[in-house]
Amino acid sequence: MLKKLDIYIIKKFLGTFVYAISLIILIVVIFDLSEKIDNFIEHQASFRDIVLVYYVNFIPYFINLFSPLFTFITVVFFTSRMAFNTEIIAILSAGVSFRRLLRPYLLSAILLSVIAIYLSNVIIPNANERRLEFERSYVRKPEGFRGRNIHMQVRPGIFVYLESFNERSQTGHRFALEQIEDGELKSKMLAEQARFNPEDTTWTIRNYNVREIAGLEENLRFGIEKDTLLPFTPYDFIQNLKDMETMNYTELNEFIANERLKGSEFVVFYEVERHRRLAFPFATLVLTFIGVALSSQKVRGGIGLHLGAGITLSFAFILFMQVTTTFATKGNLHPMMAVWIPNIIFGILGAYLLKIAPK
Repeated sequence: MLKKLDIYIIKKFLGTFVYAISLIILIVVIFDLSEKIDNFIEHQASFRDIVLVYYVNFIPYFINLFSPLFTFITVVFFTSRMAFNTEIIAILSAGVSFRRLLRPYLLSAILLSVIAIYLSNVIIPNANERRLEFERSYVRKPEGFRGRNIHMQVRPGIFVYLESFNERSQTGHRFALEQIEDGELKSKMLAEQARFNPEDTTWTIRNYNVREIAGLEENLRFGIEKDTLLPFTPYDFIQNLKDMETMNYTELNEFIANERLKGSEFVVFYEVERHRRLAFPFATLVLTFIGVALSSQKVRGGIGLHLGAGITLSFAFILFMQVTTTFATKGNLHPMMAVWIPNIIFGILGAYLLKIAPK
């Protein structure tokens, strides 16, 4: 059962959080609109699409992005006000333990964490899909893919090589398709050019030869041009890292398994994104307890000193997470460790601060 103290603190927590996050989102929307208004006018985007398609889907993304940071600032702000008004001293003097005082903070942080997990894995991927589609139509045109020396496994035992591929013309040059079973080459197709036909998902190959191997027997065929079905499409090797933002948790897991099969160099980016969707909401809990420990004492510097220390710590947390993520994407650090190390380090710091706070 929630007591009056719990309800009082939860109201302050959630009310201050909603006010703070609303204010920053308003500022972000104003700056984003001022930056993109020329594009909207140039591409004749309707007011309805700007509001209901772009910004309605833009706002949840940034709410979730700023949520841990503003949870921390919220806790520091209203708790330091309570301490400055000697409310914390009055509560503790009434026989309430410091550990008992943490309960409404914990309940509020858990609620915000659960909402963040739901947003990250269910709501925001769908919203990002509509937002990114709007940006491609009215803000920036997608850059054409011009890959070179593409070599990957597109299906189990089927390997593709392209010396180059141009997304705009859907054409690849110096094409090779190999089928391998139990470590043995069964067939190999070579072609000077392969062009994808999106209308019927076929490929037009030119100046080709096909080599089929069955034990000691080989069959070699040549041709000038033909349309054929191949077990892949350009989407198997045209990769855009923003696409992972449009996948829910289940889709992301399936996508990672498929990319790992291909031997994609971007697998680590997708794994970082998968672990981040769970670790980032958990940071709300960690930063909440650090905020309580920092701001529950009445100090001479007042709210300003608490806010300064809180903002410094929050940016240190973000910087630390960025550094560890870079070690994962550019180095050999495991993606899960890269994402969770900041939570672990700052969690230990929070536990220490909570231990000494009552003293």
